[in-house]
Order: sequence, then C-alpha cells, then structure tokens
Amino acid sequence: MDPSLQQQTVFHLTGKRAHAGLDAVDGLRPALFARYRDLSKLRYDFPLVLCDSPQGEFVRSLSAVIDGLVRGLVPPGLDGEGLRRQVLRLEREIRRMAAAGAQGSLAELWEQAIARLAREPGGAQLATVLAQAGTALDVGGEVADCDRRLPGRLVGHAWRVAQQRKARRAHTDINALIVRLNDILRADFVRSAEGRRPASLAAALGGAHQKLFDFDAMSQLLGRAPAAQRLPDARRRRIESALAALRSQRFFATPHGAAAPAPAAPAYAFEFGRGGDALEAFRQRLPAIVELVKAMSLAALEADGRYLETTHDAFFEAFDERALGGRDLDMFPDYLVTMDGGREALDQVTLMELLSSGIPVKVLVQVDDILDEGALGDGHYAFGVRSTQIASTAVGLTDCFVLQSTSSNLFQVRHSIARGMAYPGPALFTVFSGASAGADRLPPYLVAAAAMQSRAFPAFTYDPAAGPGLADRFSLEDNPQPNADWPVASLDFADADLQRVTQPATFTFLDFVACDARHARHFARVPHAAWSDDMVPVADWLSQPPPSGSDRIPYLLAVDDDDVLQRVIADDRVVQAALRCRETWRRLQELGGVHSSHAERLLERERSAWDAQKLKEIEAIRATAAPVAAPVAAGAPVVVPTEAQPQAAAPPVAAERSKDEPFIETIRCSSCNECTQLNDRMFAYNGDQQAYIKDLSAGTYAQLVEAAESCQLSIIHPGKPRDPNEPGLAELLERAQPFL
Repeated sequence: MDPSLQQQTVFHLTGKRAHAGLDAVDGLRPALFARYRDLSKLRYDFPLVLCDSPQGEFVRSLSAVIDGLVRGLVPPGLDGEGLRRQVLRLEREIRRMAAAGAQGSLAELWEQAIARLAREPGGAQLATVLAQAGTALDVGGEVADCDRRLPGRLVGHAWRVAQQRKARRAHTDINALIVRLNDILRADFVRSAEGRRPASLAAALGGAHQKLFDFDAMSQLLGRAPAAQRLPDARRRRIESALAALRSQRFFATPHGAAAPAPAAPAYAFEFGRGGDALEAFRQRLPAIVELVKAMSLAALEADGRYLETTHDAFFEAFDERALGGRDLDMFPDYLVTMDGGREALDQVTLMELLSSGIPVKVLVQVDDILDEGALGDGHYAFGVRSTQIASTAVGLTDCFVLQSTSSNLFQVRHSIARGMAYPGPALFTVFSGASAGADRLPPYLVAAAAMQSRAFPAFTYDPAAGPGLADRFSLEDNPQPNADWPVASLDFADADLQRVTQPATFTFLDFVACDARHARHFARVPHAAWSDDMVPVADWLSQPPPSGSDRIPYLLAVDDDDVLQRVIADDRVVQAALRCRETWRRLQELGGVHSSHAERLLERERSAWDAQKLKEIEAIRATAAPVAAPVAAGAPVVVPTEAQPQAAAPPVAAERSKDEPFIETIRCSSCNECTQLNDRMFAYNGDQQAYIKDLSAGTYAQLVEAAESCQLSIIHPGKPRDPNEPGLAELLERAQPFL
C-alpha cells in the first residue's frame, strides 16, 4: 500500500495521526463558507428590528426597513442613485455596529452610524442628508443581531406583543363592565335621600356649571317627590362585590396611556426562568382566576338585567376551578418560561409536566451547544439528541404547539412563532443559538445555519390547530431541500490552471462538526501531493459505505485563511455520528410525509399486484389468440367458388361489440386526419370521409393505442392486442384501459 494512503487509512479507522504526512485542521472552515467571510458586507435578514408597534408585524429585517424607506423617499432611476447608495452605506454601517455588539433602538443606531460616517472626508453634508432621511423611518424598536441573546429577545418580544393585545381586549371588556355596574349603583344612589342632598347634587353635576344652579332649592324640590324604588340589598351587595373584584384584578397591567386606575397591588409577573416556578405561580393564582371569571360573568348578567336569584345564586355559590373552561383561561395572560437547554439546567420531567398541565404556557428552550460528547464514551456525539428528543416528545403530547429552529432561521419562521403565541394551549420553542463554545471564531449566524443545513438541528413545526391529521400539523418545509438526506449547493473555485470550475458540494454533518475547534482531532488535512482516487467525497461514502477492508477514505472540502481549497479526511467515530444524524433526520422525514417507508411499502405492494394482473391478462391473450393459417403448399389444389358452388353466407353482425375487438365509431368521425396520418394503411376514410379500421394487420397495437389517445372525440377503441409478443404490452394495456 502507498505510504500516504496507509497513513490516511490508519487515521480513518483509529483516529491516530502519524508524525508526518497529515496536517492539523487549525484555521480551516467548510468550503461553502468561503463566500461568507465578512457577513457585514452581505445584505441578508440580520440584524432584525423588534417592532414596537402592536398593530403590524412584531419583527422586521433591517434590509426590509431600508427598502421601504428607499421606495418612499428616493426618486427612481439615476436621479436618486446617489442618495440610494448613501442610505445603503448607512445600512452597512448599522449592520457592522450590530455585529460588533452595539445595542439600542433603530433610531439610536441610525444616529450613531451617521456620526461615524460624518467623521470621514466630506461626511458633514452626507450626515445632514441621512439625518433628514431618518425622519421618514416608519418603524421603531430595538435592533437585534444573530447572537446568543437573540432567541430570548425575539421570542420574548413576540410573547410581549401577544400579551399586550390580549391585555387590551381584557381591559376593554373589564372597563365596560365596570362602567355599566357603576351606572346601576349611581342611578340607585340618586334615588336615595343621600343622593338628593345639595352636596350630592352638586357633585353629580360637576364643577363647570355649579354656579348656575341653586342646589338647596333643587334638593327641596326633589324631596317632595315620591320615594323611588331602591335596589334590593342582596343585588347591591352582589354588584359591589363584583366591582371590587374587577377593580382589584392583578392579571392585566393598565396599558400605557389608558385611563383605567392601577390596581392597589402590583400586577402579577408572568415571565419565569424555571418551569416549576411557573407551575407554582399558576396554582397560587388559581383562586384569583376563579374570582375574576366569576365577577365578570356575574357583572354581565347584572348589567343586562338577566340575573335570576333562583337560578344563578346556587350556580355562583358552587363556582370554583372546576367550572373554568378553555375559553376562560384563554382570556388570561400566557406564562413565558425561558429555560437553558444545557444538561444540568434543563429539567425535562418538569418541562413535560408543564406542557401537559393544560395551563396557557409558552416555553423557550435555548440550546447553545449540540456537539458535546455523550455519556457513552469519547467520540459518541449527542449532536442535539437531547434537544430534538425534547421537541419530539412534546409532539407526542398531541395538543402542544412545537417549533424547533436555529437562531439564523428565526426571522423566516416568524409567522410560525406568531401562531404559537396565539395558540390557546401550551407551546414549546426549541432554538439553537449558534453560540457554541468551540466555534467562537465563526459568527453565531453561520454556526446556527450550518447546524440546520447539516441536519444536526433540523427545523420543524407541529401545529395542532392546523388540521386533524399529521400531514396538516407537521411540517419540515423550513429546511433546505427537505426531500434529500443532505442539501447540495454549487461550489465555484479555480483549478491549477486558474480556470473556473463549478461543481456540486454537499453539506453534511461532518462539515458542521469541522466548524468546532474542540473536535479538530477527528479531522486531518491531506497535502495536495497525497490526493488520490482512493479518496471519495464524504456524501458518496455516507450514501453507500464501501465494503469492509476497502481502502476508500471519505473526505470533505475546506478552505484555509487564503481560501485555498483543501481536502480533509475524518475518522470513523465522527463518520458514524454522521450516519446516526442521517437516521434521525430520516425519522423526521417520515413524520413529515417525505420518503415514508409505509407509503413506499404500500406502493411496492400495489405495483407488484398490478404487474401480476397485467401478466395474467397477457397470458390470457396468448392462450386465446387464433393460430395463423399455414401457407398453401406448392402444387396443392385451390378451390375457387363458382356459380355452381356459391360462397357461404357472411356471418351476421353481432348486436354488441366485444371490448376485446378493435373498432371505430365511424358515424361520429369528424375527419380530423389524426389516425390516417399515423398509419394510412391501418386507418382509412369511407365514402362519407369518416374513418374506419381498414387492415388491422397493417399496424401494431401500439399504433392503435396512440390513435385512441390522439382522437379528439375518443371514438377509437383499441380492444385487446392480436400479437401477445408485442413489446411493452403491460404499459399499452394500461394506456388502452380508458378507451375500451
């Protein structure tokens, strides 16, 4: 064996590296990353703007905000090209600042970026123009880049926007009930002796017009009127009790700018860092939930005058948590629990109890590292097994909304996040942040995107409200090329002759692991001089592993700091981890209806049954086909009919034709020439220029079927074939079936 190949084989099988011949992979990155060295120069989804307007979308990309500004502000064509370039330049500066860790609102970062550009030569005039352009921004909110904080910021912002909308609806309903109950009590007070005193009358009229009235005279005049009927004491106590409960509720904080008085005690908090704390808070607040629902129901009946003591007293006396329904709980704020997906912090038992408890809870599980070594020993990768198991287990609860994604894909799944926040039951959001400890030399955006591309952390959504079946509820559509094991992209590079080469490149789990410096020992760079035909792309190796004892070595493509293409081989431990990753992905594909083994097995069974049926039909045709008459031997007498020996009478025509007999409904022919152009010896026109079958032996069964398919009136019936040995009969019989 060639020494270089021997070293490569030893490394692949054992992970042991010789002192020379194989180089370390320090500084290398997957080849498909070459075009993404500086993300600040690219125009893509990030950074995001967490919109502060509750009416529109809760998040927008900075690029979309700038595009809207340019469309509304910059003249089209060459007249606006200069300003358009400067606004895009400002966008790049904001993107660069966000990537460096700058925080603040879009307006604040806009001003900071202008100040930076103003320090450049000729920047003063530019700063004035850009400051004026900034006044036309139609969106405000915090700017968020793709970093470790993004999952919590984005999901938390989406939750708060949803709760603000829910709080506004609740305040509208509660305040309307308070006003109506107050009106009832005020009307009753006016009918009382206390309500007719001068001071009470003056207070009821208000301060603006008090000097125009003599309230003492008015009080004496009203005092002579007959006493009006007052509210019964029981009803007054019910109304006052309901009013007290409505005014003292602590579930909905007074919206900003609203006139409703703040409660005596501070509003409840609904954001937690542990699932157990959220469960305990819900259980402690359950009596207050019961009290508020009871007060709102009673107030609605009293305001409409529909309260019947004989009916409703007993009902409200027994009203407790068992009387609460799903619609009652939907009115209250959802609980937000943000959990760390690390091995030590995540209590999966409590999480499943929380998700199956029936309380309105939204849970974010943030995963920062999915390439930690497993507990079974060195080299056994977990590659997100625990986190994907969490999401898969939650799918098994059937009534829990589940979304799994990476932070790089959060903007693309923003509508799914909004659906999860609006879902009336529990919702789980599992997100890989890309902030892995061993990949700190790469931006979190690239690491997160690589995790999803490589199937190490695939994206999926399970929405119980989307439909009754799994095909409606479960979706893999957010993944790149979800029908394939691994996504394929085009890789452009220059060969040794400096000629451009374009070839497909597959991004696998090994490419993702190669991003992590902690696992560099599982890879080795092969010098260009040692490249050989015994090295095969890792995607080909994974699709069809070579037999045991083969010298084939799997490799992946990488680039160094100078973007020079390199070949990197991997040891068997990480290759086996890639195979396990692929099997996990295939199980998800089956849930999503992609390459379902059950469907493929059923299809194969039906195909076999179809083949057997067609074979049986062909055998029947062969068995019933009439034998071809033997040719007349030379010298044999030929009998010629004469007048003395008349011909036999022609057999009568059958009343109905057999489906096995080819024929044309001549009377319906439109003389389109389709069949005669196909074979004018088999098909011909009669005296009325309508087609009939002239000679079956002048053509094939395939031509009969083709003529039937091309006939505009579908009047050609091919019947069954005369020649049982004609090629392709099984397919022809299937095509002829609609025309028999």
